[in-house]
Amino acid sequence: MLPDILSITLIVVIVMSIPFVIQKRKQAGLTGIKSALTPICLYLMAIVNLFAYWFDLMGLLTWMLGFVLVILGAYFTKYMSASEA
Repeated sequence: MLPDILSITLIVVIVMSIPFVIQKRKQAGLTGIKSALTPICLYLMAIVNLFAYWFDLMGLLTWMLGFVLVILGAYFTKYMSASEA
């Protein structure tokens, strides 16, 4: 029961956070695909791990894919401009 609730919660959070990220990118004046690759990689990591859990694929390939997506997400942060807080 708890894994089902957590899966549904993850899906809801992902769907609700995408418009928020788009709005924040517009407010910050970020354009282009390079600056969007960080959130794309992090969303893909969440989706890959969710599918791996659903289909019982928690193996080395899933872990490596998650690791590569985190590294790519961190790498592409250099294309995001610093905020003026």
